[in-house]
Amino acid sequence: MSKRCEICDKGPLVGNNVSHANNKTRRRWIPNLKKLRVVHKGAVKTMKVCTRCLKAGKVMKVPASKRPAQTAATG
Repeated sequence: MSKRCEICDKGPLVGNNVSHANNKTRRRWIPNLKKLRVVHKGAVKTMKVCTRCLKAGKVMKVPASKRPAQTAATG
């Protein structure tokens, strides 16, 4: 499973954790991705989209009327 935005192609960055004693260990920063049903190029598809693209309006979420009906839980 790739950790990459399907709209802007943003992916993980690498660098170092640096302690107070200046010890360095490798680490990764991964993008904030959401798996959403979106309208992209006129078609409804499930995509992994970063929150920056979602906030910028580069994709549009599927309206609630086109989503499958939720079943009511009986308790």
